[in-house]
Amino acid sequence: MRAVVVEQWGGPEKLVEREVERPEPGLNEVLVRVHAAGVNPVDWKTRASGALIAWGPLPVLGWDVSGTVEAVGPGVGNLRPGDEVFGMPLFPRQAGGYAEYVVAPARHLAPKPKSLTHVEAAALPLAALTAWQALVDAADVRPGERVLVHAAAGGVGHFAVQIAKARGAYVIGTASAAKHELLRELGADEVIDYREAPFEDVVSDVDVVLDGLGGETAERSLKVLRAGGRLITLPGPDDVPAAPEGVRAAWVLVEPDHLGLREIAALVESGALRPVVDAVLPLSEAAKAHELGERGRTTGKIVLSVV
Repeated sequence: MRAVVVEQWGGPEKLVEREVERPEPGLNEVLVRVHAAGVNPVDWKTRASGALIAWGPLPVLGWDVSGTVEAVGPGVGNLRPGDEVFGMPLFPRQAGGYAEYVVAPARHLAPKPKSLTHVEAAALPLAALTAWQALVDAADVRPGERVLVHAAAGGVGHFAVQIAKARGAYVIGTASAAKHELLRELGADEVIDYREAPFEDVVSDVDVVLDGLGGETAERSLKVLRAGGRLITLPGPDDVPAAPEGVRAAWVLVEPDHLGLREIAALVESGALRPVVDAVLPLSEAAKAHELGERGRTTGKIVLSVV
């Protein structure tokens, strides 16, 4: 099968397409014919150094996949060959999504939303699950609460805006002015141009902050939280600031979640959630996809088309 391999940790040019052996499903696993693979910041960050990920003998990046079940291993009862599925298998272990085939635990996948193409579905898993697990599982966002989403037009951010809105929250997003119209279309009640004024000068009494930036943004976010507020930061545990009494600060690392994927698919089918795809490139242009992503100007997601 074709796969994009990291031949040496470093820049995007280290991504090379190669013919490699197709994997075979084992106990409770399925073989998926990948139609599209999502691209995420964790992809290019690990490509640069190989850090944090438990790599196999042949490093193949990618976790977001959408495709068709080709074969099932012993013990699988919830999927059959021909089923269309999407998911984020094995994270943070190597999944190998930048390839024509992926082997995944059956419970790391869910039925693809029927209303989406494979390209659109591949934009969902890692970013949408991150937003879901942060806002629903960790922060327990409730109707009427005020939720501030940083980098609201990015991969995780644009899903977070929609998920918080679906939970009945009043949603505030930070983004450059050019992205404000999109965020309002996605459900944001209020949008702040972070280039014009510090967000802490114009926002207050927030119940939940979702911070995908870390650093000083996390520290400054504590200033806008009311008593009982929750700050959920995503970059890493070192970005969790010391919270004052009455406020909770936590780090969330996304994990495979069959039930969460089903909840996300239900939101899609109800019309409450849609992926924004910024660019679609063929698998052979994975290096270009990384170059685009590393510029930090993406609205929504970048996806690789595998077929």
